[in-house]
Amino acid sequence: MNTYIILGLTVICLLENSGPYNGKPQQIPGKIQCEFYNKGGEGNAYHDSDEINNGSGKLNPADGTFLNEFRIREGVDISYTKEKNIDNTIYNRVQPEMNSLYVGWTVPGEWIKYDVVVTGDGDYKLALMYTANGNGVISLDIDGSEKLSANIASTNDPVDTIAWRQWHHWNKLDIGHLKLKKGNHVLTLRTVENGNMNFDYLEFTRQ
Repeated sequence: MNTYIILGLTVICLLENSGPYNGKPQQIPGKIQCEFYNKGGEGNAYHDSDEINNGSGKLNPADGTFLNEFRIREGVDISYTKEKNIDNTIYNRVQPEMNSLYVGWTVPGEWIKYDVVVTGDGDYKLALMYTANGNGVISLDIDGSEKLSANIASTNDPVDTIAWRQWHHWNKLDIGHLKLKKGNHVLTLRTVENGNMNFDYLEFTRQ
């Protein structure tokens, strides 16, 4: 529920359902879990190409379970890694953890925001755990300014003859370095070119 305060001719909307997903910013150094994007909805915490969560409740039918219904009413598309020769195959460059939530169905122009806290000034190496059915480009903003643009190499493998599984070949890729200041920041992950990528986590390691 939104709370409204009227001061003269000014209406201030205090969004109770905003801020970090679990009430606490994700920490750097460490893994920024992509499914734990901020609360606040379309245009505030994220921008998605449609209102439907193509994973939770659609690909993964609503059945009362946490994994199948995670953030089911939000537009960001979320699924999770599965066994039975889906996400645990020989075509992975890096084996993912099973039952790990991730953001998928990405298209250019989409973005998601994260409140983060950096524990110390420094140079941080950045890696992405992902799949990509074709080469793509992402960018990262810190506090509204673009700080990094990265080419994301395709994980498509023509040896795998099952077409849908080209979105399930996992890899972990070093995508660059960022100089970060200690304190609270807002990180925005943007899909710039191609899409067709799944994002599990961004890992920041202090150098």
